[in-house]
Amino acid sequence: MKILVPGNVPFDSTPTLDDPADVVVPYVMRDTIPDEHADAEVLVTWSSPARVLHDAARRLTRLRWVQTLTAGPDAVLGAGFGPDVVVSSGRGLHDGPVAEHALALVLATVRRLDRSLAAQREREWVREQGKEQASAEAGRTFTLDGARVTIWGFGSIALRLAPLLAALGAQVTGVAGAAGERGGFRVVDHAGLAALLPETDVLVSLLPATAATRHALDAARLALLPPRARFVNVGRGATVDETALVAALRSGALAGAALDVTETEPLPPASPLWDAPNLIVTPHVAGGRPQHAREFLTAQVRAWRQSGSAGLRNVVARD
Repeated sequence: MKILVPGNVPFDSTPTLDDPADVVVPYVMRDTIPDEHADAEVLVTWSSPARVLHDAARRLTRLRWVQTLTAGPDAVLGAGFGPDVVVSSGRGLHDGPVAEHALALVLATVRRLDRSLAAQREREWVREQGKEQASAEAGRTFTLDGARVTIWGFGSIALRLAPLLAALGAQVTGVAGAAGERGGFRVVDHAGLAALLPETDVLVSLLPATAATRHALDAARLALLPPRARFVNVGRGATVDETALVAALRSGALAGAALDVTETEPLPPASPLWDAPNLIVTPHVAGGRPQHAREFLTAQVRAWRQSGSAGLRNVVARD
């Protein structure tokens, strides 16, 4: 079994093989797969461009399984691999770093670090910010202590993030496909989101990019949030109507936002997001490198050898 693995990544993603018939072949993610390796049966990908994935879907006719090391499989699913090709995601490999970055963005927007950094660049000591923070009228807008935080997309990353927010005094509620309790936190279903938003101080999105989630945060849902609310997105940019988000920030209908992902990446210089007030943008760096990728791939290859797709973790449903 020939396994193609990205060779130009800043971590060791080469699995340990048990079967001498298996062979690992490194490839350059930015380049199309060489013809001599078009007979590969397994493709491991991390951040390959769309053109490389589309080319692989067209030319690698013997491919049986694609393993992406990203938490979201949307790029692979959109590449056109045949329905007989099994796709599995890297869900769980980025939980810690994404939770850390989400917490950093929440704190940055709540504590107004964007304003402090702007003042620093101008060599200004802005006393007004301290007075605002000390004001009783500011309420929960400067602190997570007592703030109501809604995490939209309550999966494995949310299970890492929610306790961190709770440790700072936040009241955390999740939103997922089914209502119940996860990790000790109350979770409502998607139908319950509308009732939750008017009482939300910070909305954190961890939504994946699917047809159902495209522009899930639209003008109507933004209007349900109170003006004091802040929005943080570390999921996928396509889930947000960016025109509506910019309008809400400019009108003051939303107090602030922080985005690690945007609908078009890299974010074009002409995008109105760059100049939107009270908005923090980071360049899709929340996930960083997958954690424990080698161990994960070794277990996945062994499971594939023993049980096929039935033994794999994170198999993605194909429509």
